[in-house]
Amino acid sequence: MDLIIKNGTIISPTETYQADIAVAKGKIAAIGRDFPEERATVVDARDKLVLPGALDVHTHLAMPFGGTVSADGYMSGTRAAACGGVTTVFDYPVQRKGMSILGLIEEKKSICEAEACVDYAFHCCITDLNDGGILTEMEQAVQEGITSFKCFFVYKKEGMMVDDATFARLLLRAKDVGAVINIHAENPDLIDLNIEQFKKEGKMSPWYHYLSRPEYVEAEGDKRAIHWAKNFQSPLYIVHMADKEGLEAAIDAKREGHEIYVETCPQYLEFTSEVYKREDGRNFVCSPPMKGQESQEALWKAIKSGGIDTIATDHCPFQSYEKDWGKDDFTKIPNGCAGIETMYPYMLAAANEGKLSFNKVVELCSANPARIFGCTKKGSLTVGKDADIVIYDPQKDFKITVAAMHSDYDHTIWEGKELHGYPVMTFLRGQLVYQDGKFVGKPGWGKFIKRAGR
Repeated sequence: MDLIIKNGTIISPTETYQADIAVAKGKIAAIGRDFPEERATVVDARDKLVLPGALDVHTHLAMPFGGTVSADGYMSGTRAAACGGVTTVFDYPVQRKGMSILGLIEEKKSICEAEACVDYAFHCCITDLNDGGILTEMEQAVQEGITSFKCFFVYKKEGMMVDDATFARLLLRAKDVGAVINIHAENPDLIDLNIEQFKKEGKMSPWYHYLSRPEYVEAEGDKRAIHWAKNFQSPLYIVHMADKEGLEAAIDAKREGHEIYVETCPQYLEFTSEVYKREDGRNFVCSPPMKGQESQEALWKAIKSGGIDTIATDHCPFQSYEKDWGKDDFTKIPNGCAGIETMYPYMLAAANEGKLSFNKVVELCSANPARIFGCTKKGSLTVGKDADIVIYDPQKDFKITVAAMHSDYDHTIWEGKELHGYPVMTFLRGQLVYQDGKFVGKPGWGKFIKRAGR
């Protein structure tokens, strides 16, 4: 054995039990008691929880947007992930007109081979079908382990929005080739209409970012996407769900037997639209924006009941001076917030406070993302799977500050948030990458995850 973690409490989606874990050649070799310790590194996890590494299936690393590039590249973003107990990161490369899926992915893989500190996978954002060439290429992409593709109902000016016909073609093709379509669902015309009116009235503070795309604007997009997925009998994954009405429509579709998956993010669970009235409200600008208290309560309820399938981050931070571009004009604020390092600790702290169970957190942050997106060697502490393991101290107090994070941004919306309980060790395929507040891994340790189709 190469590594033995003993005396800890193992958490799965369905069980909590005492046992030791033995690791050999990067895999979980056995779970039991009294393993021989010769030539093995031994970690005593007494009074601590032993968890599978989280999968953050929604990040935008080194992403050009809003006249700049997101603050975390592949090295700093995956370094931060490791320090927050995330051992697999999914990024969203954006395909543009004339680009192929596989060419884009190969370009990103070449960067990650040198820079990634944890394992990585890719969704691919489709913006143009290239006269049908993308529809043909999707089958090969699935064979190469790219089994999910994203559409935007917004960002027309940025060249990212698809119309309903393109969305329909992608839904149908995904069903044929064993893939799933992910959707950013908001109504672009209503957003533009609202912005036009606010400009005429001189209402350009960050508060009007929220009012330009309130609950009903997101809900319409959610319901439209669900409508097409139901009628085409195609799987659909709704990213960063933030509104009650759209959430309820998704839950109704799931109850009817449709393959609809719902993701939400910690920022929607912690903050409401009131943050946009703050002096630093521009820092919270992301799309969709945080919504009202009623929506937040609905999200927490759905997490507990199983209506929400995954927690991810939509990690897309920008520097504070870039956020300042829109201090007096919210349309100039680059959209996005940090979250990759705080997601798992935040959700585990919620469990530590009794808001939900640790088992539910593992389900939302690890098991479900791995299952939905075909990561067959990830998502649970099971013999034969990758030894992606997090040691969590439920008694460790931690205050989030930008200085304590391991990203390249200069501010965080989580500044000052106090957590009771925090990860103290992260192992990637049996290799120690984080310990007691320090990154101890190396860029290039991460590997590409070839995912299984449906």
